[in-house]
Amino acid sequence: MKKFEYLVLDVAPAGFWSNKIDTQELTDKLNQLGREGWELTSMVDLNQHQGATKGLLVTLKRELTN
Repeated sequence: MKKFEYLVLDVAPAGFWSNKIDTQELTDKLNQLGREGWELTSMVDLNQHQGATKGLLVTLKRELTN
């Protein structure tokens, strides 16, 4: 039976007046984790009021090799 471990990241928007996610920074981080064997399983927008983004909740998994 396959066994997995999971990693959850809370990605916050950058900038004081801006609620934007730095997509290049997120891409670089996901690529780094992918090279380490992590696979993205879900990404959820954490909404505040009136549709503003509080951040992203990113879940990844990788198979254990024991």
